[in-house]
Order: sequence, then C-alpha cells, then structure tokens
Amino acid sequence: MKKRFLKPTEDPLWLRLFLGAVAIAFIAILLLLPLALVFKEAFANGIGAFWTAIKEPDTLASVRLSLIAAGIAVPLNMVFGIAAAWCITKYDFPGKTFLVTLIDLPFSVSPVVAGLIYVLVFGAQGWFGRSLADNNIHILFAVPGIVLATIFVTFPFVARELIPLMADQGRDEEEAAATLGATGFQTFLRVTLPNIKWGLLYGVLLCNARALGEFGAVSVVSGHIRGVTNTMPLHVQLLYDNYDYPGAFTVAALLAMLALLTLALKSLLEWRYADELAAAHRH
Repeated sequence: MKKRFLKPTEDPLWLRLFLGAVAIAFIAILLLLPLALVFKEAFANGIGAFWTAIKEPDTLASVRLSLIAAGIAVPLNMVFGIAAAWCITKYDFPGKTFLVTLIDLPFSVSPVVAGLIYVLVFGAQGWFGRSLADNNIHILFAVPGIVLATIFVTFPFVARELIPLMADQGRDEEEAAATLGATGFQTFLRVTLPNIKWGLLYGVLLCNARALGEFGAVSVVSGHIRGVTNTMPLHVQLLYDNYDYPGAFTVAALLAMLALLTLALKSLLEWRYADELAAAHRH
C-alpha cells in the first residue's frame, strides 16, 4: 500500500478536527452561552415585562446618555483618526514614533486610571477645579466628563485602522493629484477617502461598540447619579446592586442587541462589498 505523505503545510485530519472542536467549545461556553442566558433572563417574564423595564425613565435616560456620548465621541475620533493617520503617513517629522506610541496609550492604560486622571485635572482639588467652579462649569459628574472619558478610551481605534492602510498606499496618488492642480481638500475627497473608506468604516464600527460598552473610565467620572449620569453599563450595575435582576438583564440585553446590530451591519457590508473589503485589508 502506497503511503501518503502530508504536505509541509497540511495538518492531520484529527488535529484539524480537534482544534476546530476546541474553538467551537470555547466560543459556545464563553460567548454564546452567557449571551443566551442574558436574553433568557431578560425575557423570563415575557415581552410585556421587558418593554415595561425599557420604558422606565432611568433606563431611557441611560440609553439617551450612552447614545449622546457615543454620538459625540465617534465623530470626533473619526476626525482625529483621519488627521493622525494622514500626518503620520504623509509627512516626516521629529517625534513621529513617539506620536504613534501616544496613540496606543489607551490600550495600555487601565480605563479606571484614565478616569482618575480626569479627576485630578478637573476635580474640585484638581488643576482646573477652582477655575471651573468659579465659572459654574461642570466637567465631572456631568455629560462633558463622560464624553471626555469615552473619547479617551476609544480614540485609537480609527487611527490604528487607518495608519497601516495609508502607509502601505504611499503618497504617489496624492502627489499626482497635487501636480494636476487639485487642492488638499479635493485630493482628500477624490483620492484618499475612496482608498481608506473600508478601513475607516471598520474603525468607526469598533469605536462605536467600545463607546457604548465603556464602563471603567465613565464609572469614575460620572458620579453614578441615577437618571442623570448613568450610562447603560453603569445602569446595569446599579440595577444589579439593588437586586433588580430583571431590570439589569433587560438593559444588558439591550446593550447586547446594539452590539449584535453593529456586528450585523459589519457582516452585511462584508457580504455586499466582499471584493472591495478584501482589497482594502490586503493593504
């Protein structure tokens, strides 16, 4: 009987099956099962009870605040990400490596530490605390502090998606457009933006998901004022600590729905524009 030799890159069937089973079990136990339990508990008393919990004023206030924070943080981080990626990839200047390192800072700093930094800067005993109080400006325990904390923890996502993409594309197309008389804004709209649109979209989706789910930094600067400064994740904790388990799971299920909606949008775009997305990610 002729012995079959495996190619250097071909693994045995048993190993492929084993690794696949491990991956599926890992996903099922750590992701799908908890998600299913959240929805099970949220709808345990029926759709009517679920809807009643959603319409509770404090819950609606937390939803509104989360959407406001994400609605401000995501566009600002999109602008910052495009500007930072453009600056880093199109120009050479001293300190470029240091700037790239600073962009990664929120990935390495705990969100709780980030929140404490804002307390030190804007708190009553902080650097600007006295001046803010004298002018009746509220940063901490108010919407501005929540927005600032959300911006801090989410600002690397768009930039980190665009920097390698724009670096690989180089400067040739922009320079050619400039020689043809295009202004900087025209060059961006007609040359740069079409080349980075899918990377930009991925970064925005990741940024939005992170903004809606942020807990640590927002928890420090919010003050946990029910119905005023509680975002959805903070409201889940508040309800759970008060033994309102149906309400907590209801808000958690709503958060999960928003995450699944983001994932569905991402998957739909991948399916609809598969070839263009693949071309973008090859960069």
